[in-house]
Amino acid sequence: MLTFAAAVFFLIITPGPGVLSAAGVGAAYGLKSGMRYVLGLFIGNNLVILAVVTGLAALILANPFVRTLLFGVSTLYLLYLAMRIAFAGSKLAFAPVTTEPGVLNGVLLQPINPKAYAVNTALFSGFSLIPDAILAEAVWKLVIVNAIWVPIHIIWVGFGVRLKQLDLAAHQQRWINYTMAASMLLVVALALLAEI
Repeated sequence: MLTFAAAVFFLIITPGPGVLSAAGVGAAYGLKSGMRYVLGLFIGNNLVILAVVTGLAALILANPFVRTLLFGVSTLYLLYLAMRIAFAGSKLAFAPVTTEPGVLNGVLLQPINPKAYAVNTALFSGFSLIPDAILAEAVWKLVIVNAIWVPIHIIWVGFGVRLKQLDLAAHQQRWINYTMAASMLLVVALALLAEI
């Protein structure tokens, strides 16, 4: 169970569309708006988990052409995001937000978030915890995933709020960008290795 929890932690904490947008909302609109947005991400992520656990995601991905297409698009998107972060210069590399996102925006992001499917598929199809009780295993995994997912996303919102309050030097902002980009490239590398 500890191996599963460690995998959850490292797969969720790495920058992806969910955590980066949570930090961006926190930076742009503050803690209250960021928390509303995270509530939406939470609901959306649990909908993705439901699609993965029930097999709906597998049914859609059973077609080799669709699977290859989605994997390619997801990989390109993650590479694009990593490049955008790395080369943002001295500006903090959170996607600009033009209107204040709320719960619905968070819910709608997760079904189009390739990292949500990749992470939840890896977590719920691997790491056998209770091999003889599939339902109990799914419930335990759901509890563990959410117990780790929620604080990580709250921390990212707080990170965004705190960064907005700091007056960082340009080189410090660039190092933040490089670290986030390196984390995204690690996610891409892990996805490519899993596909081989």
